[in-house]
Amino acid sequence: MHAHPDDEALFTGGITSHYAQQGYRVVLVTCTDGQYGFDPAGRSGDDPDHDTLATRAARAAELARAADRVGFERVVQLGFHDSGMVGWSQNDDPNAFMNADVDACGATLAAIMDEVGARVVVTYDESGFYHHPDHVQANVVTRRALEIASAPERLYYPIVPQSVLTRFVPDARALEIFLPAWVLEAGIGTPDELVATTMDVTAYVERKQAAIATHATQIDNADLVSMDPQLFVTLFGTEYYQRAWSRHGAEGDAHDLFGGLS
Repeated sequence: MHAHPDDEALFTGGITSHYAQQGYRVVLVTCTDGQYGFDPAGRSGDDPDHDTLATRAARAAELARAADRVGFERVVQLGFHDSGMVGWSQNDDPNAFMNADVDACGATLAAIMDEVGARVVVTYDESGFYHHPDHVQANVVTRRALEIASAPERLYYPIVPQSVLTRFVPDARALEIFLPAWVLEAGIGTPDELVATTMDVTAYVERKQAAIATHATQIDNADLVSMDPQLFVTLFGTEYYQRAWSRHGAEGDAHDLFGGLS
């Protein structure tokens, strides 16, 4: 359950590649069309000359290609408007995802979960990873859906442990790498003790980096695309997950989100 096109590559591209390779059915729900991301001319969504229609079309095409790269069998787009960043005028748009009816949207998501038999669900934590309003709403809607759906057994949040973030950011700055908001505004990361599942996805980092590159309009990630491979592996070669909910308890998931499920 992701907020915008490109989130699927940035946050969970390793595990989706892994589980698709293992034969699991991996389904993506993208909540918004991302029309307030950078437009094809590189203008931010708060620029008065921003081309919203072109951005929506470009990001839809990028999403289709990137999702295929990282193993998604199916992509469901809920079609809400991008809410923009905190404090933008777009926050007031009644069609923005942050203003969506939680019960209605939760019921829709629950129906999707049950239709595809989703046993493990992944979305952002209560802070939206870096406080983006659409990411926060994705958490709220997902938690509501889990109150309705019958198929899911577990909910996980992708996180970056404090020990990883505090090592990565100084190294990246020393190399004068531009870091996007989702890295810098994540604070100091999540306490290491909250990590439930550690997934080694080194085998898929090239695929993940290629998926990020597919979202070419999102120029704030450009340095991640051209990043030194060793540094890229530091941030993306392992994915970490916090277990947020489990229907019947959880055991055996230290290195497998499905570990212990019959």
